[in-house]
Amino acid sequence: MEDDGGRRTILGQGGDRVKLNVGGKLFETTVSTLRSGGPDSLLSVLSNRNSDDPVFIDRDPEIFSALLALLRSNRLPSTAKRFSNQELIDEAVYYGIESQLRSALAPSQLSGIDASLFSTIRPTSDGVVTDFNAVDSDGSVWLAHGGQVSVYDWSLTHTETIRTHLDYISSIRKVGPDLAGVASEFESGLHFYNLANGRRVGSVEWTDPSDPRIYKAQVHAVVDSPDSVFAAFECQHRENCVLSIDKSTMKAISELGRQSGNSAKSTVVGKLTFLPEINALVGVSVTAGAFGYAGYVRLWDSRSGDVVWETNEPGSGRSSRFGDSFADVDFDRGDLTMFKICSKSGDLAVADLRKLSEDPWVYLEEKNPCMRHAGGGTSSLIHCYRQQVFVGRGGGLEVWSGMVEKGSDVERERVLHEGLYRRNYMDKVEDAGRGIIKKIEGAGDRLFVTREDAEGIEVWQSSQFSGAVLNL
Repeated sequence: MEDDGGRRTILGQGGDRVKLNVGGKLFETTVSTLRSGGPDSLLSVLSNRNSDDPVFIDRDPEIFSALLALLRSNRLPSTAKRFSNQELIDEAVYYGIESQLRSALAPSQLSGIDASLFSTIRPTSDGVVTDFNAVDSDGSVWLAHGGQVSVYDWSLTHTETIRTHLDYISSIRKVGPDLAGVASEFESGLHFYNLANGRRVGSVEWTDPSDPRIYKAQVHAVVDSPDSVFAAFECQHRENCVLSIDKSTMKAISELGRQSGNSAKSTVVGKLTFLPEINALVGVSVTAGAFGYAGYVRLWDSRSGDVVWETNEPGSGRSSRFGDSFADVDFDRGDLTMFKICSKSGDLAVADLRKLSEDPWVYLEEKNPCMRHAGGGTSSLIHCYRQQVFVGRGGGLEVWSGMVEKGSDVERERVLHEGLYRRNYMDKVEDAGRGIIKKIEGAGDRLFVTREDAEGIEVWQSSQFSGAVLNL
């Protein structure tokens, strides 16, 4: 069949045939395949040509072959493993089909049961990562190493590195599109850097003209909300508070929970979490001493600054658990639940943030008879992501996942009330030998892990079923 212009169409194969000469190699495909890249893509524009002569494109033909296969099947072929992510991305950007490539390169939904170590990101200098912030909204990870900040995008490709005025960064948080908040446990203040130009654009110090003790306070934790940045400050006299900082002006606007810091119930907050679903700011403090662990969890209304709930350990909860204080606490923001790991028994417990009480904890029972005893919870930490609880015990990594799908409120209540979670190991015995786990964060269906005195940051993800294993 011929159209008005005399060109032959192939019925049942997606429309007119189009010939392209890419780097001296001839390709023949269909208009519909080229247009599947989107109306604004270069390939879609080329599909509108009236000439039957192949258009010449001075690009790599081998990579184009892989991208053409992606447009045909929404999957990368196995031949794509010959190229790095950056090579594929550069060509996809040229053709205007980066979104299709991003979908193909994106990891499968993270399931801790079948996740494995995928890669290790290693900064070129000052390789020990002192802190990091994994950003779930765009899959990027912002690293602090020494006094530098480096950013890796959704494809784990390095995009930029800047050097700050600090010699050592102990806290980092992405607080804007190109804006990082950084702080050091050895120097005072919270400092904001624009990564686009590498310049410091603001700093916040905790000061009080009426109290001369409030001087050169260091930052111990940072988190942000859509409008504010919250930072936990402590001065040399152990006086501490959480400052609320306006993002638009980078100025402190209020203090939350100012306290003396002379007991375990008033030490500086070491972990901050913002829960947008209930407009709550949560501060966690954990201290370890000769008599074991102690600490508190405190929830503030982020608008009024009022404390709406608090628990202290030891000192509250079941008498049978007295003395088994938490070693770490984290929050499932989507499910509005709170998890803790106990310092002596190593047990996990969960609490419903919508039904907090003096003793809100339900302790999780081991449902897998093949799992060995967890042991103590010292050198342990937890992180909640994708309705799973990831636990680092020393150098070992494990995951707790619900045994029942929480599709309804009734099922959710059953899981929480009965502690229906199953525990599985994620790593091998030799993995634990790489060092004690220092921090865990999830983003972009990946799990990022750092270890004490070990260079780089580990990237864990679930198995890829796209048929391509790509080199970074």
